[in-house]
Amino acid sequence: MFIREYQSSDCRQLTELFYNTVHTVNAKDYTKEQLDAWATGQVDLETWNQSLREHFSVVAIDDGIIVGFGDIDETGYLDRLFVHAGHQQKGIATAICDRLESAVQENIVTHASITARPFFEKRGYKAVKEQQAEKQGILLTNFVMIKER
Repeated sequence: MFIREYQSSDCRQLTELFYNTVHTVNAKDYTKEQLDAWATGQVDLETWNQSLREHFSVVAIDDGIIVGFGDIDETGYLDRLFVHAGHQQKGIATAICDRLESAVQENIVTHASITARPFFEKRGYKAVKEQQAEKQGILLTNFVMIKER
């Protein structure tokens, strides 16, 4: 497995990985209605590509396929971190996070799902607030988490 910077040609694969990961990995913590609102399957590839290009974005590759990705902006906001459902618990999220965190000097903030919260806590992030994010009129619980430098 290796990590490289995001390329625009990765975008469609990342949106598919995002959809599939949300609907499998996060299914233990969210209802089907919440999962459908979070990851609708209807994405604007141009918007995703622009966002990923504006941030420091990386992808993890294993045996020639993308198995995870993540991105962070210049302020230290870690926006996305997703690993393919079939590649969980292999250190991929850790490797991606290591790369993203090393790209900024500031404190790092993320909005972690219920599912991701334990992962971030193991990395030294502290939950500072539980909140309800609205997607498609449906509320989803997540946590504002900070890793101080």
